[in-house]
Amino acid sequence: MRHAFLHLRMKSLLRGTLLVLLSLAASFVLSGFPQIHRAPWIALAALAALWGSFETARCLKVRWDLYHAGVLLLLYMDLITLILIFFLLIYPYAGWLL
Repeated sequence: MRHAFLHLRMKSLLRGTLLVLLSLAASFVLSGFPQIHRAPWIALAALAALWGSFETARCLKVRWDLYHAGVLLLLYMDLITLILIFFLLIYPYAGWLL
């Protein structure tokens, strides 16, 4: 339990949250934010963020308690982060939005 972050078979909130937040940072760097340009490599960041969201969802408990509520808040954060990453991925290809 001490090194759950390193074992992929064990549940780890830290691993899931770090994957999502590092994917967000990578997508900002790859897209060249504030002048967003096309970068298909953001798709890898999106896949890593999806994996991180799955890791976070694995930590949900069947019985509702404050831990469960905290994991739900982290899942909402993951959802907002995924929407932002997919926006940075898709927006440069949508020429009609400009």
